Amino acid sequence: MKVLVNGDPFEIADGATVADLVAKLTDDPRGVAIERNREIVPKSQHGAVILEEGDQLEVVQFVGGG
Repeated sequence: MKVLVNGDPFEIADGATVADLVAKLTDDPRGVAIERNREIVPKSQHGAVILEEGDQLEVVQFVGGG
């Protein structure tokens, strides 16, 4: 199925969860925030929220430095 990730089309398997998406996007899911259809998905819910065709997701990865 197709979803939008940060405004770009992204193909992911039917029935995929937010956690599945994060795993495809990064090797280190710490510090990743997900917004699905303009609502923040709490990290505790990443494995439970199933993506749907046409979902619009914003993915932000926090980076530390000094």
